[in-house]
Amino acid sequence: MFQSLQEGLQSAFRSLQGKGKLSESNMREGIAMVERSLVEADVSIDVVQKFVADVAAAAEGRRILLSLRPHEEFIKIVFEELVNVLGPVDNALPIKRGTLTTIMMCGLQGAGKTTTCGKLALLIREKKLKPFLIAADLQRPAAIEQLHVLGEQLGVPVFSKPGATDPVAVCREGQDQARAVHADVVILDTAGRLAIDAELMEQLKQIDKQVQPDQVYLVVDGMTGQDAVKSAKAFNEALSLDGVIMTKLDGDARGGALLSVKAVTEVPIKFIGTGEHMDALEPFRPEGMASRILSMGDIVEVAREAHRLIDERERKALEDRMSKGIFTLTDFRDMMQKLRKPGLIGKMMSLMPGMGELSKVMGNTDSEKEMSRLTGIIDSMTPDERRNPKLIDSSRRNRIAKGCGVQAVQVSDLIKQFETIGPMLQMATSGSTADKMKMLQQMQGMATSNPFNPLGGMKIKGNTGKRLTPKEREKMQREREKLLRKKKRGS
Repeated sequence: MFQSLQEGLQSAFRSLQGKGKLSESNMREGIAMVERSLVEADVSIDVVQKFVADVAAAAEGRRILLSLRPHEEFIKIVFEELVNVLGPVDNALPIKRGTLTTIMMCGLQGAGKTTTCGKLALLIREKKLKPFLIAADLQRPAAIEQLHVLGEQLGVPVFSKPGATDPVAVCREGQDQARAVHADVVILDTAGRLAIDAELMEQLKQIDKQVQPDQVYLVVDGMTGQDAVKSAKAFNEALSLDGVIMTKLDGDARGGALLSVKAVTEVPIKFIGTGEHMDALEPFRPEGMASRILSMGDIVEVAREAHRLIDERERKALEDRMSKGIFTLTDFRDMMQKLRKPGLIGKMMSLMPGMGELSKVMGNTDSEKEMSRLTGIIDSMTPDERRNPKLIDSSRRNRIAKGCGVQAVQVSDLIKQFETIGPMLQMATSGSTADKMKMLQQMQGMATSNPFNPLGGMKIKGNTGKRLTPKEREKMQREREKLLRKKKRGS
């Protein structure tokens, strides 16, 4: 997500890094690089110009040229302005307790509207509410069938009316059925088109006028760039949208639509889709997204993911153990086994401040194979070794490696991963809100001061084991950028 934008901004920050003091020309160059990276990410020109002007004004107002750490101050300014562009956003669902709440979903074909209806239904059910789906897309029979399949998978009732031609009537009958089964929230899956046309808009206007939904959300494909912004403007003019749900952000290397939609339409982004799985729908948080764009992670989203994986009983047991200062390799193994879903480990690592490089390593590994190796190594340890890894000297390391059929260095790698990742998973799954915020500030401070390689010289899997010097890390970064440029030219 946002790979090209991240790399462009990091290049801008790198140009300012290492300078004891900044000159006006250095600052202008850095701001110009930020502007260029935003344009290349397909951000709306009007948004880019305002963003750059606001960054320059903030830098001047803080007298950044005289700052002791000017490049860090510059990164903070860019972060704050990103938050301003993306927010404010209230991602809470306005559910009216004791009465039926109706949410109308609209969007063009191919944006993922029907799938997003299912994802939203799952999110509502996780809030201990009863969702109800209505198949009101009468233009595309496949959409009705798809919604029924999703409903069956999720255990959510779906209403449809074979042979119906009036979507307003379908919506009203569906609402009556929802009340009969005591549902809390109705989600209307309305018709889409390959392009915006008068017939589509008139149909949606009639549903909006006669059914009177409590909320109207537009589903847009984030990969369509400025087309997403144009469609958002058109739908908002017709329906007065309450929010946007942006899909397919996991496949969007640029991110321009995300930064443009809110600023251009003044319609907040309520949720983002980050994958094909039904649970890949996140409440949108400007601060967390700005952190991700700047490669600073998002520990709040880590906590949300972790709480989805670990039930209340397990969490309370873990909190009780942690209150006594207990967090062992056995706990670590049990947590990591809950991340077996393909890509989930890499995703959670990428959301942790300072873990960007490690996420790329873990995201490229076979998760099932890695979990088997991790489990084998830990199970080959004695109970005392699992409780206290500091007991593992060279002879014990060789014994463990021999017992599970791996190299001794892999045992060392696992212990180092536990020492680095363990406290983060520990805090994310059961720490207090105050503890999470304290850790977020500490880790984001680490990422801000060196956003290009926050791991520093830490050894990770696939490394040679020696600590890299700053020059060696810079060389690796240049080689990586060179490969990316070749890849872009090839595509």
